[in-house]
Amino acid sequence: MKNVPDTKLGQMYKEHIQHILDKNIEALLDQYTDDALLISSFSKQPVVYQGREQVKEHMQGILGIDGLETDIVFWAETENPETLMITEQITMTVGGEKSEMRFADSWVLKDGKIAIHFAGMVQHPDGTLA
Repeated sequence: MKNVPDTKLGQMYKEHIQHILDKNIEALLDQYTDDALLISSFSKQPVVYQGREQVKEHMQGILGIDGLETDIVFWAETENPETLMITEQITMTVGGEKSEMRFADSWVLKDGKIAIHFAGMVQHPDGTLA
């Protein structure tokens, strides 16, 4: 992980990525509120996941990830309310194939957990833009 600040949300982000690398979906889900809302653009169409079970369904995709490198391009966080907005250059290995993409993630936290997560893929592995 490159360019992650040494802040409370920086630490949470590092744990988030480590949970992905460890394929530890339960620990990842524990970072979310039980009624969390996750809006994803990974499939080029918006998909909305509400609540722990649906967010878990979204997270099943991480099981195929063998390697993940993140380089933070933009980082902004606030304390009250607790929010995070980032853009990342991602290199991911799945099934021996390396892919590069850009993400734009935003979190809105409630009581130290992610209540709303905008999981935006800005540039897909095929180079197309979202």
